[in-house]
Amino acid sequence: MGFYEKYIVPRIINSKFACGAKPISYQRKKVVPMAEGRVLEIGIGTGLNLEHYDPSRIERVIGLDPSEESWKIAGARAEGLGFDVEFIGLPGEEIPLEANSVDTVLVTYSLCTIPDTRTALEGMRRVLRPGGNLIFLEHGFAPDPEVQQWQNRINPFWKRIAGGCHVNRKIPTLLEEGGFKVKDLETMYLPDTPRFAGFNYWGRAQEA
Repeated sequence: MGFYEKYIVPRIINSKFACGAKPISYQRKKVVPMAEGRVLEIGIGTGLNLEHYDPSRIERVIGLDPSEESWKIAGARAEGLGFDVEFIGLPGEEIPLEANSVDTVLVTYSLCTIPDTRTALEGMRRVLRPGGNLIFLEHGFAPDPEVQQWQNRINPFWKRIAGGCHVNRKIPTLLEEGGFKVKDLETMYLPDTPRFAGFNYWGRAQEA
């Protein structure tokens, strides 16, 4: 991991112009409170989801992320929440937890960056207890052909400057390839967001 990826990208992602933007924060408020019990958060990053958990429903949050620098930024957000937060500094494809050991897997704006999504999702399915939920919130491939063309054109450049982020991934397809069945799904373009990066998918999935 180079200097740019280690030190610059986490701060860009944390900013109000990227994953800290108001439309994205509003999406988090809708999705994160659905988590319950022992939670594995994939790509916890700088902890932007932490304030949106419902403490009355949470036993513990285990945050998985390859960037220790991001977790340093998140330190203050993990204090005084009413539940324990543990950080595991490993890539999303590697989940060092026992099978059937978490009640919820939460993944927000992270499937776009994980290199091997199928392996990562299979790992999420392994650690999720029977009947547990994978709660997801992602941006991805838009339904409009004109936007799709721009996504495909921009993607090679975008992923180089945005920490490996892809703007054209088909989120429901990735979930199915990873062994999940989507139970609830909503989609929309986020307001005040470039359309090539603003088409959102969110909902709930379980083991197929």
